[in-house]
Amino acid sequence: MNTRKGSLLSVRKDLRVLDATLRDGGLCNNFEFTDEFVFELYKMNIKCGVDYMEFGYKASKTMFNEADYGKWKFCNEEDIRAIVGNNNSDMKIAVMADVGRCDYRTDFLPKSESVIDMVRVACYIHQIPAAIEMINYFHELGYETTCNIMAISQVGSEKIVEALQMLGESDVDVIYLVDSFGSLYPENALELAKLYIEEAEKVGKKVGFHGHNNQNLAFANTIETLSYGVSYLDATVQGMGRGAGNCAMELLLSFLKNPKYNMYFLLDFIEKYMLPLRQQGVVWGYDLPYLFTGLLNQHPRDAMAFTSKKETDYSDFYKRLLEHY
Repeated sequence: MNTRKGSLLSVRKDLRVLDATLRDGGLCNNFEFTDEFVFELYKMNIKCGVDYMEFGYKASKTMFNEADYGKWKFCNEEDIRAIVGNNNSDMKIAVMADVGRCDYRTDFLPKSESVIDMVRVACYIHQIPAAIEMINYFHELGYETTCNIMAISQVGSEKIVEALQMLGESDVDVIYLVDSFGSLYPENALELAKLYIEEAEKVGKKVGFHGHNNQNLAFANTIETLSYGVSYLDATVQGMGRGAGNCAMELLLSFLKNPKYNMYFLLDFIEKYMLPLRQQGVVWGYDLPYLFTGLLNQHPRDAMAFTSKKETDYSDFYKRLLEHY
């Protein structure tokens, strides 16, 4: 439990890489990706050996107006199939369902009728009972499931253990450690990962890690937690994701030694599709405002607002954050 699993040269057969570019990256451009972008991303992930591709959210159409967002906010079955057909590949398709923001009993088909393989249930610690109800429902429909507990850096260890034990009694397959605010350092990310792994191993479940890059540590935290047994790893192309973004897929694939993972096709995709996104004005990635919120273990909403206004009075912004710390 307290030893590294393998070395820098090891091939870990239990590792699974999940591309969250459309889902987390969609928060940067209101999910307004072209069908060409999505199709080429899908093909690239297959060629690169990525294990799962997350297409977006299954958001409630009663809470959110479909006309206000791109299609990957809702991940209609027909929209996914328009890209992947029957997905005749080894890569699996994932979507995210937020507790309280989806109509899960009406918007999901049985797995036998759907091209989706995995449903990732996202929740805050106080929503664990509701998350478990959803997870067990999706399990009965035939889906793989994860539970992504958000904002865990603001939760005490006793509550974390209680939540993990509750999830241990559920049908969930993978429990995700999520550094929502990008506030963790490798040392405390590792301590949390060990806690998750200890509880998960008791009941035969896996642990995943989803990092944010507020302090330029998403990749460092990912490889530190994986070295001690975390096996499901989230990444996005060029780190595209909300605010400071996520662990960059190009960093992760170049680190992993399993020959099934290949970075070459990713580089081609970046040239043809990611650079134009930035040129169009889509913004993500490390910047000083995100460092401040990560440092103070705060939600990045204030930093996102500051960045969107193209403000540069960093010292004043940091002082304002400190006053509310």
